[in-house]
Amino acid sequence: MLVFEAKARIDADAATVWAILTDVAKYPEFDPYCVRIEGSVAPGAKLKAYSTLAPGRAFGVKVTELNENTRMEWSGGMPFGLFKGVRSFTLSPAAEGGVDFALREEFSGPMLGMIKGSLPDMTGPFAEFAAGLKARAESQ
Repeated sequence: MLVFEAKARIDADAATVWAILTDVAKYPEFDPYCVRIEGSVAPGAKLKAYSTLAPGRAFGVKVTELNENTRMEWSGGMPFGLFKGVRSFTLSPAAEGGVDFALREEFSGPMLGMIKGSLPDMTGPFAEFAAGLKARAESQ
């Protein structure tokens, strides 16, 4: 398994952060690596994400979990679980107020060893996504 994560404490309520997270058309406004995302967030919905990390390539994902104001999950990959990526966006109440945001992606499957070398290091992009989300939510 290969995992990338980022976290941020956001001084905003969960509903504000959630509204930003689920408005995927506006991701390019705060995520410097997002070119665009086609589709809209709904249970079982399919999205196509375009990133500067892989110019011209679309990443198809399906919204596999959607719990308002707490958790969203996108899954994609190859048939039969040969390669799978699961990205989760989690909001938890922070003890001091606001929310703790966590972004995590897990890659797995029998083909991971062959594909791993072609995957970009998502450490920086995830940190920038979390920082951009924080700045956007705290400015509203």
